[in-house]
Amino acid sequence: MRKLNIAIIGLGNIGCYLFKYLQENKEILTRKNNCSPIIKYVSAKNRKKKRIIKIKKKQWLNNYLDATKYKDIDLIVELIGGAEGPAKKLVFNALNNKKHVVTANKALIAKYGDQLAKIAEKNKVNLEFEASVCGGVPIIRSLKESLIANKISKIYGIFNGTSNYILSSMDKQKKSFNDVLSNAKKLGYAESNPSADLNGDDVSSKLKILSSLCFSSFLNNNIYVEGIKNIDRVDIDNANKLGYKIKLLGFAELLDNKIYQRVHPTLIKKESYVASIDGVLNAVIVDGKPVGQSTIQGEGAGPAATTSALVSDISSISRGNIKFPFSLSSKERKKLRFTDIEERFFSAYLRFEVLDKPGILSNITRIFSKHKVSIKRLVQNPDRNKKSSSIIIITHESKDKFLKKVLKEVSRKKYIKNNSKLIRIDNS
Repeated sequence: MRKLNIAIIGLGNIGCYLFKYLQENKEILTRKNNCSPIIKYVSAKNRKKKRIIKIKKKQWLNNYLDATKYKDIDLIVELIGGAEGPAKKLVFNALNNKKHVVTANKALIAKYGDQLAKIAEKNKVNLEFEASVCGGVPIIRSLKESLIANKISKIYGIFNGTSNYILSSMDKQKKSFNDVLSNAKKLGYAESNPSADLNGDDVSSKLKILSSLCFSSFLNNNIYVEGIKNIDRVDIDNANKLGYKIKLLGFAELLDNKIYQRVHPTLIKKESYVASIDGVLNAVIVDGKPVGQSTIQGEGAGPAATTSALVSDISSISRGNIKFPFSLSSKERKKLRFTDIEERFFSAYLRFEVLDKPGILSNITRIFSKHKVSIKRLVQNPDRNKKSSSIIIITHESKDKFLKKVLKEVSRKKYIKNNSKLIRIDNS
């Protein structure tokens, strides 16, 4: 019976869960893959930390980089995290020393994936990263294998469980952003420092990886990113009244031979499938030919979901499947024209909090006309106690740069009381 000797580097919640799973399911994995997974070595920053697993003394590495040198190691599972430092050093060294690598590190792949892929291809080893995007949602393997016959024109969806939990909880529980965020931390859905989840950086890293796979292109940083920190309860309530839900979505699409990559809060119709995805769930939608539209949803994070993806990659390597990390070889991948969203057409929701005085509404509508933005719907909600009024405008499709010009000019007016809002609408 063939054996696959594994080193697990990083023993946090995910590393421990993977260790335990491989031990407890060794027999069934051996039968399914015709290869026995052996946890040969482990390494962790703190060896003395209490863990749910029992580790033999001989399994501990004195130096985590020894895993890249030992001849009795076939595969290294990197669970350190981060794009730089130990994780980067480990993966580069491992591939250069002809070791297979499985990782859940989206930041590393998003930043150095092209370089790492070239090394893996040169040394005929695997670099697998199913767990780097959407946890237990098997989107990467689907793009590499199941959807290989398709020419993909668009991929989009909910790629971050933390932001989705916050937005859906603000909606259902009628609580403020800060109250929901605090609860998310208590429940373990948000890190103590959740900035990457809230400002859109997490989704941006995942989208870069997915876009590269969809369009057979090199990783590209030309991506518009906007997070959810500025979404207020009033915007969620307004969206509901107008027939929408607010979600943080990532989009990568091919239009007129240009690739648009964007991450931002989006108003979507209540009756749409994506609007129904609540809590910490992720959902990915792929448009392609000949398949049409395909949808995959599932747990986006957590030890169990991530382990599911890691074991999938380990099993693929166990079966002897040597394949290109990004489906095509680096020589065949393309440098496509990636562009920003300023020339893209959107409908939009705009909210202005203004002093309740005559002539303000007509002034605002003139600014819209000046910048060639047509108004589809207008709602004015006066607050006599505060001597103010909330003006909500839904536009017809306009160029993004014109929408931004409207927002900028109106926001400078002396009659504006609070920060104005612009949220794009997706009607697909």
